[in-house]
Amino acid sequence: MILFYLMTILVTSVLALVSFWLPLMSPNTEKLSPYECGFDPLASARLPYSMRFFLVAILFLLFDLEIALLLPTPWAIQLLNPVVALSWASIIIILLTLGFIYEWSQGALEWAE
Repeated sequence: MILFYLMTILVTSVLALVSFWLPLMSPNTEKLSPYECGFDPLASARLPYSMRFFLVAILFLLFDLEIALLLPTPWAIQLLNPVVALSWASIIIILLTLGFIYEWSQGALEWAE
């Protein structure tokens, strides 16, 4: 067991040291400037954002949350009564699909007008 711990410490130490020496450091003004989502960081900070950007971000979070809610479903199928788990998963999928169809029919997913 001690050999395992020593090898783990040795490998992680070697990898940490190599990660400091391996990268090529060639800084320039473009690399050193902060990235501000496509906006010029030296311009005015009061530029208006597009509502489409926020809509796409919220839809991304919504579908990301769907994955988090559906993740335990394979384990729930192994329970004594898997019908309840599958029905809840189906309800979640149906509600999100209906919301997606509504957004699509309203034209909210069109990026360019």
